[in-house]
Amino acid sequence: MRIGAVLSQSEIGADAAELRDYAQGVQDLGYDFLVAADHVVGADAAAHPQLERVYPLDGRLHEPLTLFTYLAGVAPRLGFLSSVVILPQRQTVLVAKQAAEVDLLSGGTFRLGVGIGWNPVEFDALGVPFADRARRFREQITVLRRLWTERAVTLEGRYHTLQAVGINPFPIQRPVPIWIGASAEPAVRRAARIADGYLPLRPLPGGWDATIEKLHGWLREAGRDPATFGLEGRLDAGSGTPDDWLQTVAMWRRFGASHLSVGTGGAGDVAAHLRRLRDVRQVIGA
Repeated sequence: MRIGAVLSQSEIGADAAELRDYAQGVQDLGYDFLVAADHVVGADAAAHPQLERVYPLDGRLHEPLTLFTYLAGVAPRLGFLSSVVILPQRQTVLVAKQAAEVDLLSGGTFRLGVGIGWNPVEFDALGVPFADRARRFREQITVLRRLWTERAVTLEGRYHTLQAVGINPFPIQRPVPIWIGASAEPAVRRAARIADGYLPLRPLPGGWDATIEKLHGWLREAGRDPATFGLEGRLDAGSGTPDDWLQTVAMWRRFGASHLSVGTGGAGDVAAHLRRLRDVRQVIGA
């Protein structure tokens, strides 16, 4: 099981030197990859009373693909995961180009984590329809994989028209692995059908055991082997005790997780986050 660290951008990330020090510290502790989230804009909740939630104006997040190109240069042994890029609000061909660049600069260690999104305010700000995002998402994944593997792509879809076009340079991984972040049953089913891996954002009704059992069933229905399908667990090490951490890791090992990402939210400054990550490595022995 490969172990990664989740960048706590609310506490780390306003300064390039802090980002460098954090990434290099994560690398030196022996972690395999770094995880960063995605939102392009925040919004004033008072201006959107019809919505249950918006991403807040004061919620600080770097654009992950741009961030990874910087971190790949200062921490070259780290891999990277976007968890998750909100794919339907972005131009597909541009995402293909950006992801190929991240993969190239990181030595073929990038996983493109994607999701369909939940925030209509963000879609509106980017000039993209919110209602049909799931249908657009499926077609986007087809387009991405073709652009990463074919010299010239011709495709006439519902949302994309490509006429003998291609990207150059190609990524090292052909195609770049696409992992789907999901918290609702339709999204988990979608991941089982078309993704290279699943990023569980929260369990389905019935808990984690029921979620993984359903996932395996949907994978088999799609003619896929659960043993070769990527699964990333999450450990919140910002709270709890070492015994709690061990129980969580044991659960994900029992599920056959290929990856585990470790969050340290609330730890404080860069040094405090790195101390917590060191504690986790010592406790779980990974």
